[in-house]
Amino acid sequence: MTKLKLGAIADDKPVKLTIELPASLHRDLVAYAEVLGRETGQPVGEPSRLVTPMLERFMATDRAFSRARRARGGSI
Repeated sequence: MTKLKLGAIADDKPVKLTIELPASLHRDLVAYAEVLGRETGQPVGEPSRLVTPMLERFMATDRAFSRARRARGGSI
C-alpha cells in the first residue's frame, strides 16, 4: 500500500477558483487522483478536487509559515 500525503477528500461545498496549470501538472493531478481513489476506495472525480487538500496540507506542514502566522497573531 502506498503512503500518500492526502487522505479521503471531504465532500465540502466548493468555491470556484479559476487557475491555469501546466499540462504536465494536470497530468500529475489526474494520476494522483487515480492512485488516491484506489488507495481510499473512493473515486476522487475531478482532479481539481485535490488542490484544496493539497494546499491545506502544504500550509499545515510549512513550519516557517506557522511561525510567521503565530508571530503575527494568527493572520498574515
